[in-house]
Amino acid sequence: MLNRLSASVFLASLLTAALACSPNQTPDQIREKTAEETSAIKRDTKAVAEGVKEGLSGKKSVDLNKASRAELSALPGITDKQANHIIAERPYADAHQLVTRHVLTEDEYSQIQDRVIVTR
Repeated sequence: MLNRLSASVFLASLLTAALACSPNQTPDQIREKTAEETSAIKRDTKAVAEGVKEGLSGKKSVDLNKASRAELSALPGITDKQANHIIAERPYADAHQLVTRHVLTEDEYSQIQDRVIVTR
């Protein structure tokens, strides 16, 4: 994965260098294009790093509309009783409905919000 990241950064740098050498561009155009490409590299590198971190941590998203009681109970701080309540309130349009429907408190929801999704 890190090899892919390194290759990505290298290719993006190469692209930026090639654009910078274009004879038909003014220095301002070259500077602007380089800034845009650098911003894109930064964004993409951050996304790759977050993906690697997620993969290494083993965190898996749980779909509130499809997960079993066992999958829901495996979330941090969720009891079997709360898992049953989550299932009983299905379907959800978005994950925050756990709070608006009074299934979980805001504090309980904040513990799992990065691990739950909703699909229809």
